[in-house]
Amino acid sequence: MYFVPLSWFESEFVPYILVIDRNGYGMVRESMDGRIISETTVRDACTDQSLPKMGVIEQCWETSPIPNADIRDRAVAAVDSLDLSSVPRGGTVAVGVGSRGISNLQTIVAGVIAGLRNRSYEPFVFPAMGSHGGATPDGQRETLAALGVTETSVGCEIRSTMETVIVGETDDREVPVHADANAVDADAIVPINRIKPHTDFSGRIESGLSKMLVVGMGKQRGAKTAHEWAANWSFRRMIPEMATLLIEALPIVGGIALVEDQNDDTAIIEGISQGGFLQREARLLERSYELLPTLPFDDLDVLILDRMGKDISGAGMDTNVIGRLVYGLNEPEPETPEIKRIFVRELTEASHGNAVGVGSADFIHADLLAAIDSRKTFVNVLTATSPRSMRIPPTVENDAAGLLACLSTIGVTPPEQARVIRAEDTSHLRYLLVSEPLVEATRTRDDLRVVQEPVSISFTNGKFDDIKDVNISRHNEK
Repeated sequence: MYFVPLSWFESEFVPYILVIDRNGYGMVRESMDGRIISETTVRDACTDQSLPKMGVIEQCWETSPIPNADIRDRAVAAVDSLDLSSVPRGGTVAVGVGSRGISNLQTIVAGVIAGLRNRSYEPFVFPAMGSHGGATPDGQRETLAALGVTETSVGCEIRSTMETVIVGETDDREVPVHADANAVDADAIVPINRIKPHTDFSGRIESGLSKMLVVGMGKQRGAKTAHEWAANWSFRRMIPEMATLLIEALPIVGGIALVEDQNDDTAIIEGISQGGFLQREARLLERSYELLPTLPFDDLDVLILDRMGKDISGAGMDTNVIGRLVYGLNEPEPETPEIKRIFVRELTEASHGNAVGVGSADFIHADLLAAIDSRKTFVNVLTATSPRSMRIPPTVENDAAGLLACLSTIGVTPPEQARVIRAEDTSHLRYLLVSEPLVEATRTRDDLRVVQEPVSISFTNGKFDDIKDVNISRHNEK
């Protein structure tokens, strides 16, 4: 297929290309550049081009993270707490690792592998991530590598396949339950995952070990089956039943459960044995809810996110933070927060082009559009049965255009009165850039602190300047 620019078709807003296939047939199609709205166009359409002043605030959380120096030892200890008496000496143990950007993931996985070797087992890692990584073995291996999980870094083989085995069917609905073929052949299976509220449903069991077994270990076929049935059944009921079936049918001896605090630091590393697996996971979910970072204000005019991505949330942006569901299957929309406009600037490198969830934004930056891999995103969209999560919002050429577009579509609120927050992403919310009305609201609360007084927003070539060298990304790394 050939792409020929048609300069005589070009207008100020929409350049076209002639697409010629191998049979010589051609058609005129809008090019990607034609989707990008210039700052000039936005300014011409805005009656008020004034901008709010922005300051920096801190959410004051009391946290007790595990010291980084102790992470590996805690992971080894979590393995020691598992009942592995049924696993033969020298037996293979399949360790499931997903696609999420979990704090200290590489160190934790390496610790689990070391703990298993200490007990004379032969562990290997398998990607437990459904259709992520473009639903290919190499793509899933690359996804792990982007998270720091390689054969060298964790000290064992990585066996990646998209082949599955149907290990059974649910009782009433006869839904087939898939599992990774390499994991099924192992003498034992131990998933590692973070326990946290799910972005699109609520229940006794949400994101965590059980969902990893059903959807992640089910690979593309299992994930597709689960999402299809969620439209008629719901994840909150499906996940516990399917996970129970898998635990009874396969040598799943337990799992390594992780819980993170509001600063995205590791707070809990715990080995959960097969007995009471779902019950303990449910208790850890309750603790995770207590530690869930959220925005400090529920009613916003504009939310600016510096980035979104699969390593941040399965939905690209945590729906518990933005208040917008990506899939929405049998689940009501959240009542809070209420955010009128969301502008997203970039896609994380670790997403490898998978931009599922981009449809939750109102405007996106041209850099985000350029980073999208349509094939990988589409495979994930089909698997998750969520076409709206791939809808591309209006795309602007720079930050100035994005902020102006948001402010011009929030109603009659003057820019100086607009309630605006800019955050690094939905996982890093300790330090936030906020508009003047929110700075004033911060002064009345004990759980918030003003770090930097409001100053005028400035741009360099249309890109946000940091406020007097205050960089929220750098602050959130502390």
